[in-house]
Amino acid sequence: MSGAVPAHAVLRSEWTKLVSLRSTWASAAVYVLVAGAFGWLAAATTPAADSASDAVRIALIGFGFAQFAVVVVAATASAGEFAGGLVLASLTAVPRRVRWLAAKTGVVAGAVAVLTAVLVGVCWLAARTLTAVPGGIPPAGGGVGRALLLQVAGAALTAVLAVALGTLLRSTAGAVGTGTALVFLLPLLLPLFGRTGERLAEAMPVLRVGGDPFLAAGTGWQAGLAVTAAWAAGTWLLAAVLLVRRDV
Repeated sequence: MSGAVPAHAVLRSEWTKLVSLRSTWASAAVYVLVAGAFGWLAAATTPAADSASDAVRIALIGFGFAQFAVVVVAATASAGEFAGGLVLASLTAVPRRVRWLAAKTGVVAGAVAVLTAVLVGVCWLAARTLTAVPGGIPPAGGGVGRALLLQVAGAALTAVLAVALGTLLRSTAGAVGTGTALVFLLPLLLPLFGRTGERLAEAMPVLRVGGDPFLAAGTGWQAGLAVTAAWAAGTWLLAAVLLVRRDV
């Protein structure tokens, strides 16, 4: 019977559940206000920059704080189903559990990516309008496009990680707390414990502003993106395996 449920119906169902949560709209509002307002404020207080990429990275600074909202909305979207018992109805309609989890992850991460893309455009406009740069700020050249795309990719991967944590822990508070520790606290605190701590911090899924780690010692954007992707994929696969094996 599960094979009779088309993919677009599963995705539409997950989208309906996502937008029906008040926490989704509250988190989205926080995300927009913090990322957008900080972007314009940072650009307004930076009258000039040496390069276009520097100006854009300054305007993206709000994402470092705003991505907490991504952790909250993504963790709530998955863990909330277990807390409220809605997961029973979801898995009755879609008995193939991995398919259900994939649909939920795709909807949440896709929504986060689209909203982030709009916001990075707003921040780019703020930098272009308020910060003077020799030669101006192009949409893509001079490292600008890479910084904008990395911001979108980082937010989407953070959403995947948080959805997986919510499914794995089945607790909104536990998933939000664990996600916050992984991407905010540990990368910041571990370097305080010497070289070993620094190496462990480099293996954490550090939040990034453009290509730069936020408030933490970190590697370059290539390694940082790979580490975050590995955390997201590994946690998601573990959540998928346990979702299949455990009782609802």
